[in-house]
Amino acid sequence: MIYKVYYQESKNEVPVREKTKSMYFETNNERTVRQMLKDQKINIEYIQLLEGEYLEYEKQSEHFKLQENVSL
Repeated sequence: MIYKVYYQESKNEVPVREKTKSMYFETNNERTVRQMLKDQKINIEYIQLLEGEYLEYEKQSEHFKLQENVSL
């Protein structure tokens, strides 16, 4: 399954839509994504499961790249 993580680069700032970034992970569940990111100094806003037509749409984006090594 592919998950899209919406996040802010700083845990200390109030989330602002214009500063929201995203990254993609292929894993079994949302818990695994959170575990992979637990040591990162980011503010996770939302983790979304991508499937079907929405996944195909995201794959066409120039920003779509599955994360292999988490180092922000």
